[in-house]
Amino acid sequence: MVVEFVIPGHLPNLNEIIAVSKQHHMKYSTMKKDYTALVMIHARNLPKVGKSDFVITWYCKDKRKDKDNIIAGTKFLLDGLVKGGTIKNDGWSEVGNITHRFEVDKRNPRIEVKIYELDMANR
Repeated sequence: MVVEFVIPGHLPNLNEIIAVSKQHHMKYSTMKKDYTALVMIHARNLPKVGKSDFVITWYCKDKRKDKDNIIAGTKFLLDGLVKGGTIKNDGWSEVGNITHRFEVDKRNPRIEVKIYELDMANR
């Protein structure tokens, strides 16, 4: 089974996460809660899946941010899928390979996620 969904906009990059974490210990907690909820909202109607591979395409508004900073948003993405019940956990038993792709779309920045279920027996 292949499941797809889109998150409009962007998720925080590593530099933004670090900057917020340095301000106050609760600011990161709030950031994580807010962005995890954002993912849950956009993934709310997804079916439950067992162990899966993920292909994440990051459509950025420009090329100013380094790719290694952009993929830090994967944390919020997987946590949102767990909290929303799409995946049981985000450990090695549930998450196979994660492939990242990068594109530029100035008018419509977004994150497109494809989930390729590998193990339908572990639902």
